[in-house]
Amino acid sequence: MTQTVLVLVETVDDYLPLLEDSGFHLIRAPTPALRAEAIARHGGKIDAVLTRGPLGLHADEIGALPALKIICVIGAGHEQVDLAAAAARGITVTNGAGANATAVADHAMALLLAVVRDIPRADASTRRGEWNRVISPSVSGKRLGILGLGAVGLAIAKRAAQGFDMHVSYHNRSPRSDVPYSYCDSPLALAQASDFLVIATPGGAHTRQLIDKPVLEALGADGFLVNIARASVVNTIDMVEALRNGVIAGAALDVFDDEPAVPDALKALPNTVLTPHVAGQSPDAARDTVALVLKNLQAFFAGKPVLTPVTL
Repeated sequence: MTQTVLVLVETVDDYLPLLEDSGFHLIRAPTPALRAEAIARHGGKIDAVLTRGPLGLHADEIGALPALKIICVIGAGHEQVDLAAAAARGITVTNGAGANATAVADHAMALLLAVVRDIPRADASTRRGEWNRVISPSVSGKRLGILGLGAVGLAIAKRAAQGFDMHVSYHNRSPRSDVPYSYCDSPLALAQASDFLVIATPGGAHTRQLIDKPVLEALGADGFLVNIARASVVNTIDMVEALRNGVIAGAALDVFDDEPAVPDALKALPNTVLTPHVAGQSPDAARDTVALVLKNLQAFFAGKPVLTPVTL
């Protein structure tokens, strides 16, 4: 029997044939209008949903999918998936933890280098025919703090420690016994121990606005913030004020509260580097992400344990 997968994501199209070639029937609905239409027209025959954290799957949508058995989320975050509604129906939820960690870590380091070394402004001024040889801080040998030491955080730590000789500290819900990095017992303590603070934790209620005014003040006037995780982890108002008033030196952001809208206040600041939520996107990451989704689907429909389950 062929299982039907409702695909809500819009970033892995080139690799969706991996699912089709394995016998899954796909219904593509990458816009809100197509999503609503697909659920209304085909809800009774949809066995699985492929989504991502910000797109999620809401309780009313789960209720409109009586045949739904599994929800696969690309990426580690699953903040807009109603896990309680899924659990109440016995629906399995998986995520893509680790599948795009390499790409995200690469982008995090690129953002860090860009904002600390002021690369975008240097490039723009040079193209204008100017020759502004501004002295910027170095990155090597500095103190890097990582909020969230999962697959992405570990990949960032490896690059920082081995590639840039940085002292790495981290904050997690609990210390890890398998890493050589320094544990801090709060985001505030982590900021105090860091020159650069990278956000690599999933979104959701338990991480909401962990980075606020006191944490930014602890990071200090020479400190830089990088966020490749979820905008909800940072209090945006506090961050804009910190950037505007020199409380921190700069910020590099790949995520925003109301994507694709980016606050004008952030765009107007000279000490920011902004990218459109592309950290996890690369051909390799897209292929690996869909391959993991396929393995989870195949395991589930074969009656075997899924590889990357998400629990309530």
